[in-house]
Amino acid sequence: PSLEGFLFPDTYILLKTYTEEDIIRVLVNQFKHNMKTLQQTFPVNLNIREIATMASIIQGEAMYADEMPIISSVYHNRLKQGMLLQADPTIQYIIPGKPRRLYNKDLEVDDPYNTYKYKGLPPGPINNPGLLSLQAAMNPAETKYLYFVSNLEGRHTFTNTSDEHNKAKQAMKQKRKLKRKI
Repeated sequence: PSLEGFLFPDTYILLKTYTEEDIIRVLVNQFKHNMKTLQQTFPVNLNIREIATMASIIQGEAMYADEMPIISSVYHNRLKQGMLLQADPTIQYIIPGKPRRLYNKDLEVDDPYNTYKYKGLPPGPINNPGLLSLQAAMNPAETKYLYFVSNLEGRHTFTNTSDEHNKAKQAMKQKRKLKRKI
C-alpha cells in the first residue's frame, strides 16, 4: 500500500525538470536493481517485501555495519523458533513523535507493527533500508543468538539465553544509572 521500504537511499544526480513521480521512479528502480543483484548472490526464502521489512528493522536497530549481520541472525533465529521479534524500531515506528526511550506501556500498543504482541514480521517496512541492511537481511551471520541489548554506546551485547539477556539488561541499567550521576 505504500512505497516505504522501496525508496532506495543513495546519492542521486537529478535534473531540475524531474517531477516527484520521476524521482520516485528513480529511487524505486535503484531498489529493484540492488535487490536483483543481491538475490543472485544471496538467495533466501523471503519475498521482496519480507526482505525489505527485515532490512528496515535491522536499519533501525544497527548503528554499525559490522553488527548488521549479527542482528539479522537474531531476528532470523527468533522467526525460526516461532518467537516474537520484539524489535524496538517497530515500536518507535508506531508511537507518535520523535524517537525516544521506550517504556513498558509502549510495548502494549495494539498495532500489527507491534512485534512485542504479534509473531512474525510486521506488515511492511518501517523505513527505507540501505544496501548493507538489505545484504544483512538476506545473509545473516550464523549464530545461535536469540537476544541483544544496547551497551548505550551504539553497540550491542548479544546473548543466547533469557538468563544471559537479563544479566546483560541489568548491566545496561547499571551503566545508565552511572551515566546519570556524572
